[in-house]
Amino acid sequence: MTVGLVLEGGGMRGLYTAGVLDAFLDAGIKVDGVVAVSAGALFGVNFLSQQKGRALRYNKRFIKNKNYMGFRSWVKTGNVVNKDMAYYKIPMELDKFDQERFAQSRTPFYVVATDIETGKPDYIKIENVFEQMEALRASSALPLANEIVTYKGKQYLDGGLSDSIPIDFARSLGFDKLIVILTQPLDYRKKPSSGRLYRLFYKKYPKFIAVASKRYQYYNAQVEQVIKLEQEGQAFVVRPKNTLKIGRLEKNPNKFDEIYEKGFTDGQGHIVALQTYLGMI
Repeated sequence: MTVGLVLEGGGMRGLYTAGVLDAFLDAGIKVDGVVAVSAGALFGVNFLSQQKGRALRYNKRFIKNKNYMGFRSWVKTGNVVNKDMAYYKIPMELDKFDQERFAQSRTPFYVVATDIETGKPDYIKIENVFEQMEALRASSALPLANEIVTYKGKQYLDGGLSDSIPIDFARSLGFDKLIVILTQPLDYRKKPSSGRLYRLFYKKYPKFIAVASKRYQYYNAQVEQVIKLEQEGQAFVVRPKNTLKIGRLEKNPNKFDEIYEKGFTDGQGHIVALQTYLGMI
């Protein structure tokens, strides 16, 4: 039996996912592949490198640093989340990511990024986080808040715009069972968007505008699909009970603790049911 793990994004809501995954690490939950989007990808890599608490730790440590994330970085570089510090200096020097252990897991890890020329999602297999950091950056590059990311000759923005919950791609990989971690509660649905800002700032990319403007439709349909799979016993879903009260680009470290702890507690609370679903007990 093979198990796939699907991780939704959501900016700093991703600390909920980080908490759930750390609870999974404690319980010895193993998977055979991961498909992750945006913050789900950035925090999810730590699950395979088995670095419990790392996502919470470095965000709390550096969030007040003016070179990490915020208006100053956006004005100077065009990226709210600073490329050099957040994606290179921190994981390579200041709070090192364990690439060796990540590779030793031998677990396929895919990130989703939106090709702005086609408006379609690309699924990029990450084998070396350091060498493919631009793919991870592409997956999490929020429009307007970040520059377009070029990776292997293609131009990308946030993967959540074209495939927020990549359940279909995960199923196409042939897993027998799926675990899905969401960062919104059961009753959450996105509201319609006019797409005016997309048309204003990305007028060179009409296919991207079309997809991004209808994201709410795609997202809401995916939520219903996840619910159906959950009811049919084809997916095990962990989601917060209520809306997570944290900004996508939150800078209050106390909020980080709160959201992470919610995820960790929820993860612990699901362990027995998850082990049963996976046939571990």
